[in-house]
Amino acid sequence: MKIHVTDAIWLNDSGVCSMEYLADLSGLSLDEVHDLVDSGVIVPIDPAAHPASFHLHCIVTAITARRLRDDFELDPHGVAVALVLLGRIHFLENELQTR
Repeated sequence: MKIHVTDAIWLNDSGVCSMEYLADLSGLSLDEVHDLVDSGVIVPIDPAAHPASFHLHCIVTAITARRLRDDFELDPHGVAVALVLLGRIHFLENELQTR
């Protein structure tokens, strides 16, 4: 019998991570994470703070960005547009469910 050990991360607003950790976990390069931050898709907790820190739920966005990049061969601007549109779709779906 094999026993598999895995790590789990609770993706919420109370935990924070660095940009390097976000890049490492998502499979994006630091430049790609910087592009997502510059485009406003991923927002640091305090934009004025250096180094920037992010809520752990940003990991999901970064992983989605990597998958969009890989699956559809998108450039950084295309990834940002796709993520903004996906966010808008989720917002509208939630709005319809609350009615």
